[in-house]
This record gives sequence, structure tokens and C-alpha cells, in this order.
Amino acid sequence: MNAPIPLEELLRVNADTRKATIGLPASQSAGDHRFPLTPEGAGQLVERGFRVLMQRGAADHIHYPDEAYARCGVELVERPEALGADIIIYLAALSCADARLVKRGALLLTFMQAGEETRLQLEMLMRRHVIVLDLGRITDERGNRPFADILREIDGRAAIAVASSLLADAVHGKGILLGGVAGVIPCEVVTIGADMAACAAARSAIGLGATVRMFDNDVYRLRDALMQLGPGVTGSSLHPRVFESALRSADIIVATDVQSRNAVINAATTQILKRGVICFDLSKHPGRAFPSLQAIDLDLASPSDNDPSATGRLCYINAGNAVPRTVAMALSNTFTAMLDDILVCDGVANALKLNNGLRRAAVLFLGKCVDPDTARVLGVRPVDINLFLQFS
Repeated sequence: MNAPIPLEELLRVNADTRKATIGLPASQSAGDHRFPLTPEGAGQLVERGFRVLMQRGAADHIHYPDEAYARCGVELVERPEALGADIIIYLAALSCADARLVKRGALLLTFMQAGEETRLQLEMLMRRHVIVLDLGRITDERGNRPFADILREIDGRAAIAVASSLLADAVHGKGILLGGVAGVIPCEVVTIGADMAACAAARSAIGLGATVRMFDNDVYRLRDALMQLGPGVTGSSLHPRVFESALRSADIIVATDVQSRNAVINAATTQILKRGVICFDLSKHPGRAFPSLQAIDLDLASPSDNDPSATGRLCYINAGNAVPRTVAMALSNTFTAMLDDILVCDGVANALKLNNGLRRAAVLFLGKCVDPDTARVLGVRPVDINLFLQFS
């Protein structure tokens, strides 16, 4: 039986942080080719004293060659070495094979996907005493979620950009512009929700000349959104008749997270939609907003998938995956700032002690589950992370 590893060894990314390694493995998820850092972003981390280990070819999907990273001081390695770093940045869910390669006491920065499909990986990471932070839950001093918010904004912007391109396609689409042409009635865009993604979609649609109607039962959130967007957007609560009327004439529908059964476009409601309407499901659980429509992942879509002739209506998910290079550029700044905090705080444990926004994002900590939702998936009792931090 292996002897227990001392706490100071598991948290060795502390006093000697400037020699810490950051691993950047390539995404192996079929529907997620996002990458966290541009060459410039990785170079900034090298300048701050980190060793950045990137798997060869990891940034191919965002059209950055390995040479661009090497010029910025990044070391090109094979996958096992990237996964064996002190800090690993991996946006998708790790496979079981990858989880076995993560060394004990490492820090994993990821967008958490806690479900039965990831249970084995989580159990393996917990046994290896890996510290896991959910990037989507990290908050700043103002309560904003820098990682989650930037991805939501990109989702909304990308949804309108892609929808505009699909509608303009004369073969598979309608051969129309969203608007902006004198004497021509503009397209109608409906957003279900008034969150960050919905506001970004509305802002892009207005810029292209479309008319936008926004629906949300959270009146305060709706008011804030309308004040930001100005008179180009009309808003309403989800009154069934008003909502149904808007859906009938919509050319693009963007669904985000709304706490209302009326927000779900069921099979009966789908039949009232225009033929050729473009739907985007940007909710936390893609596919639920339009349960009767086949969900098409933009990262996996083929030209034939963009032909609405079969059903007359299409639903797309994972809009941000269509622009992975933009994602990398946006995330680079945020990652640099967060890893600076770890340097300034003299290590991961101190950063968690001093930074409430980081501490709330902790999922696994040194062999214990500290997140209630993940604990339910694992069938264990969650532990208060503050108890560990008091003695570390």
C-alpha cells in the first residue's frame, strides 16, 4: 500500500510557483475543438515564469501552427507530458485514459460536466487527489463570471453570424439578408431569455438590420437587457398569445436559459414556425428548448445538415464551437489574469484561501468532493473546503 503523500507535496505549486508547468493537451472531444490560449497568451505565461507544455498539433483547429507557440517559448510535447503538468487547462471533459495520466496533486482547470457519463473520470481524479476548478463557476469581485460570461457572449454573437450565413445561402437557405436594405422588410429575430447570450445575439441582429423581440419572465433581467440594447429591441414576458404570435413570424429563434415551461418549443408549437426558420439552443442543456427538432452540432455539421427541406426547420447547438479561434483569443486574457492571481497568492492553496471567487469554483480538493452537485453524482457526502484550507 502506498504511503500517503504529505499535504505540502500535493500543494507544491506554492513557494516555487515560478517553476510550475502548465499543460495544454489537444481536445479529443468530437464536438469541441476549442483551445484556451493563443501563442501570445501562452507567451505571457512563459514571461511570468511558467513552463508551458503544449501537445503537438493541439492548436491546429484554431489555425495556429506549433511554430507560433514555439517562438513564444512554449515547449512542444506529447500528450502524456502535457497531461502530467502541475496545472492542466482542458476545456472539455477528460477521458478515463487521460485522467490516469494526471499526476497526484495537480490542478485541473476545466468546464465541469458532472453526470453519469463522467462519473468514472471524476472518481479517478478524486483518487489521484487532483484539485479541480470549474471555470464556469469562477467569479470576480463584482460577482461576474469571467469565463462563463465571455463564452455566453461568443455563443450569442456566433449564433447570429451563422444564422445570417445560412439564411443568405441561395441553395440550402432562403437567399435573404437579415435587413438593412431600403424598401425590404427585415428579418425577425426572437430571443427566448434575456441573459448574456441573448443580449449578444440581439446586439448582433440589430447591427445587421433585423428586428428583435426578447422574451423573459424575469422582469428585472428583461428591463436591464432592454436598457442596454436600446429602442431597437422590444421585450415582453412569456404571455402565451404574444409569444406564439412572435414565433409564427420569426426567421431566427435563439433560446437561452429561462425558468418557464412556456419557453420550451414542443412538437405542437414547432408546427406553427416558418419553414426554413433557423433555431439555436444556447441553454445549459442543449436540445431541451426544441425537443422535437434534431439538434445539429455546428462543429460536426455537414452541408447536407444545413438543408431544411426535410423538416422545414433546423436547430443548432454549440454555436461558439463554430468560432474556436475567437474563443481562444477571448479566453487568453482571462486565463493570464487568473494564473497571475495564483502567482501573487504564492500557490493554489493560498489563492483558494484568499479568493472567494476561486474557492466557490472548487469541485474536487485533495481526494474529497467539495461540490454538492458533483457529490450527488459520485454518491458521496460533500466536504466543506474551508476545513482543508484552514490547515494547509
